[in-house]
Amino acid sequence: MRPIIYILSFILIFVLLPQPNVKAAVDVSAESAILMDQETGRVLYEKNADNPTLIASITKIMTAIIAIESNKLDEYVNISDNAISTEGSSIYLKKEDKITLEDLVYGLMLRSGNDAAVAISEHIGGSQEGFAFLMNEKARWIGMTNSHFDNPHGLDSKTHYSTAYDMALLTKYAMENEIFREISSTSSYQSSARDYAWINKNKLLTQLYEYSNGGKTGYTKAAGRTLVSTAEKNGQTLIVVTLDAPSDWQDHINLFEWGFERFPLQKLQEKTTIKLEASEEFKITAEIQEPVYYPLSENEMENISYKNYVSRTSSDFDKIGERVFYLNDEAITETALYYHTVKEAEDTTFWTSLWEQVKRLFGDNSD
Repeated sequence: MRPIIYILSFILIFVLLPQPNVKAAVDVSAESAILMDQETGRVLYEKNADNPTLIASITKIMTAIIAIESNKLDEYVNISDNAISTEGSSIYLKKEDKITLEDLVYGLMLRSGNDAAVAISEHIGGSQEGFAFLMNEKARWIGMTNSHFDNPHGLDSKTHYSTAYDMALLTKYAMENEIFREISSTSSYQSSARDYAWINKNKLLTQLYEYSNGGKTGYTKAAGRTLVSTAEKNGQTLIVVTLDAPSDWQDHINLFEWGFERFPLQKLQEKTTIKLEASEEFKITAEIQEPVYYPLSENEMENISYKNYVSRTSSDFDKIGERVFYLNDEAITETALYYHTVKEAEDTTFWTSLWEQVKRLFGDNSD
């Protein structure tokens, strides 16, 4: 009997004692999902993030960035019968349309026009097949190792697939382009070839989430609902990708709020000047020219350390080494160390020398 009483007493004490406030895991309906920090690429949350699957119209992020980087946005595009007859979502292109590549990219991103995707691919790649080659080359260059593209629009194909992680990498890359950011963040756009505006299908941007600043929607019956979105809060930009997500809008809001709260940008390093002494013979003053930030939880901040690595050989821009930051002894980010020069002193020396020469030339009349 006594053992039972002891056990019951222990359970009651455990239940009645105040428990630490542990935030529940974020709720996500998607089969695959990822939350990534835009600046550093740190993965803050993932669920089956490396599983290749159908991706539907979020494919068009790749189509858009290739079109933008072609530097042909001001060119007018001939609309083919092939583009006009493309199935699925459309911006209703016509043969007689006088429309620029830039207009087509807006129609691609805001209205998910499959006809716009085909017209873009034919203008840049000569054909859908030629453009798909460019897409796969770009994917390899970015580091998308579990992706393959067959077409510019994302209509289902057994060999057209990607992963949540790869699509986050693509979005991180694309968001570094100012024109892509502008197009992706646009709520409505009116082409000169249309007498009405295109409204962005991304409801996070237009209605649901105040911090949203871009993204791309997607859907096919086989792929389910796919969504890529970005959001900025307190100077931090996060990327969320969900694949086959019945409640994708809420998934993204949940992940953004969880990420901004739990992993805010933390300042690891101020801009500063430091003295480095590798030995009695090797002493140098170095400077860190920019502050360093990284997304970290409060607990992780307690486990941050750094090491300085200095090269004895010179490099471009007076860079002499790096300061590497570690989380639990694992390298997470770094910043450059530059040779410190005292410009004011150098300038003073220069003008003092010049004045001495002037005095010698004209004579020094001072007492």
